[in-house]
Amino acid sequence: MVHDNISRYKGTIGTGIAKIFKLTAATTGANERTLQRFGIDYLTSITHSGSHAGYYPGAKPLSVKILYSPVTGKLLGGQVVGYGGVDKRIDTIATIIGLGGSIHDLTEIEHAYAPPFSSAKDPVNMAGFVADNILKGKLRVVTWEEADNFNPERDFLLDVRSKQECVHEMINGAVNIPLEDLRFRLDEIPTDKRIIIYCAVGMRGYLAYRILSQNDYQEVFNLSGGYLSYFYAKTDQNNRLS
Repeated sequence: MVHDNISRYKGTIGTGIAKIFKLTAATTGANERTLQRFGIDYLTSITHSGSHAGYYPGAKPLSVKILYSPVTGKLLGGQVVGYGGVDKRIDTIATIIGLGGSIHDLTEIEHAYAPPFSSAKDPVNMAGFVADNILKGKLRVVTWEEADNFNPERDFLLDVRSKQECVHEMINGAVNIPLEDLRFRLDEIPTDKRIIIYCAVGMRGYLAYRILSQNDYQEVFNLSGGYLSYFYAKTDQNNRLS
């Protein structure tokens, strides 16, 4: 930038992180509001994983949201919230954005793995896999708002969690058919309605999605991030600081 030391300022993508008591929240790149303001089309992927392998003690919840181009898969932004490992995940996403990378880079990125530190497929890998399925048309998703406002006259809300899980809470109007029973109870699912599926975090919902799709159900959607996303969005915070 001075004399013969010529270099170019590439700008900043705006990466930030904050600790809120025991919770850590981080963001990088563009968020939904920014993309909407500039009229930029985007898709989102929401995943909930553990900070490291679940069979190793001490794993904590970790949520990842990424935003990307619906045409090229170019990574546009991301947010990570959790109790551990948030910094290295947001740094990974920020690096890929800074290099002009895509969700495909997320699926292939290599990370240091040992059970105390990560899973064999890291949460950022999983975010990339889900986004890749959406981009390729292997999976269609709805947001928690769409699930909350479903119309029973045209929609069928299917909860594929276990009966024990549903005892505690369900989305109003949902019908519970556990995933392991789904193939034997297809006659209970209408073929003339849009089917919105959800499980706890999305994995079983995806398996149910594939089962219905392979049985000629045309309008099938999975709730992005599963019931956990719905719960986080809908639960009233009654312990706010005055």
